[in-house]
Amino acid sequence: MESSKLTTEQRNEASMNLDEMSVIDIVSLMNSETTNIMTAIEEVKHNIVDAVDLIILKMKEGGKLYYVGAGTSGRLGILDASECVPTFGTDPTEIQGIIAGGKTAIIDAVEGAEDSVELADEDFDKLKITDSDVVVGIAASGRTPYVIEFLKRAKEVSAATVAISNNKKSQIGDIANVKIEVEVGPEVLTGSTRLKSGTAQKMVLNMLSTISLVKMGKVFENLMIDVQPTNEKLVNRAINMVDTVTNIGKEKATQLFTESGKQVKVAIVMNALHISRNEAEDKLKKNKGYVREAIQNY
Repeated sequence: MESSKLTTEQRNEASMNLDEMSVIDIVSLMNSETTNIMTAIEEVKHNIVDAVDLIILKMKEGGKLYYVGAGTSGRLGILDASECVPTFGTDPTEIQGIIAGGKTAIIDAVEGAEDSVELADEDFDKLKITDSDVVVGIAASGRTPYVIEFLKRAKEVSAATVAISNNKKSQIGDIANVKIEVEVGPEVLTGSTRLKSGTAQKMVLNMLSTISLVKMGKVFENLMIDVQPTNEKLVNRAINMVDTVTNIGKEKATQLFTESGKQVKVAIVMNALHISRNEAEDKLKKNKGYVREAIQNY
């Protein structure tokens, strides 16, 4: 498909006189345009379910999740991957964001990186991706050469593949096992896919990582029980979670949190079963980190 025919490259009729509009009118327009995002995601929710199921399957077997993109898409992948470490206690290697052009491209545009098949091959080879892994290719246009090549290489080694784009009948969608084509319509600023398209991509990535890790035992009720308490705010959040679940009061929750080795899920199991830290850790290990199962299977 010619680039001029892509939805992401079309002009938005509602913003044809954008440069003449008042600030308040532009704010209202941009806000109203976001409704298209929710509608578009609703239309592909079953594809998102398929992608989540694939990620859970592979990660439970010890596989890794890779987000691959260029420009805005690459940066959004890196953002989602990096946030999984403090939020869910994942190892930094478990979920990784890969951007065309490397670390430099996170801040500055790297000329030609998104069009380089050779660069995609180099990056792919360094990662040593196998059939145990999942590769999620992200490209608003759905036709970025770097992402296309990365997905092709992933298919060659039988890795699971997912494609996220903002155009129907995308090239990356034709390659992947699961395609998520969130067509949100022309941007308010023509071709600026960091806007609606980028927001849609972020929402989908949020769903993929959050739902997958919820279903892998990283959450109890709606609490992020594997949070890494790396600063005062997160320590307080962790203690509050212990108190919320156990209802033993802030002082006892603080003591319990300390005795658990500052592990929320361990503290919850210790309190529920009236057992030691070592016993709680053993129960969780036997139940693959799931708090409910650790308590119910006592």
